[in-house]
Amino acid sequence: MGSRKRPRVLRLHEKLRQIREAYGLSQEGMVDRLGLTHELKQSDVSAFEREPDDKWSREPALPHLLRYARMAGVNVEVLIDDEQELPDKLTPDPMHGVVRRSLKKVVKKVGKRPAKKRRHSS
Repeated sequence: MGSRKRPRVLRLHEKLRQIREAYGLSQEGMVDRLGLTHELKQSDVSAFEREPDDKWSREPALPHLLRYARMAGVNVEVLIDDEQELPDKLTPDPMHGVVRRSLKKVVKKVGKRPAKKRRHSS
């Protein structure tokens, strides 16, 4: 239709990278953590994190952006408003926290497992 460029958020790429790095994730790990393994690839996350004037940069779809925001515990507005900053400390990722806590509990409870007793058949 028209030849006008769509306005772009100038700092979205850096906020998305900040979120990923705050949780210590690789780009591929971010796809997994967002639960989008059937929709995104590592190269998509890479494109989201590129400078807006880079010809290979892309903005995530709104549902994907919502997942980033929920993971970080921030409102989507914080991500798309160039004048707002991410909080200095992001909230623990709900999935990440649950997995780590439950693993620690299992290790503490189980410790060294006793050898399994064999059943003798009669």
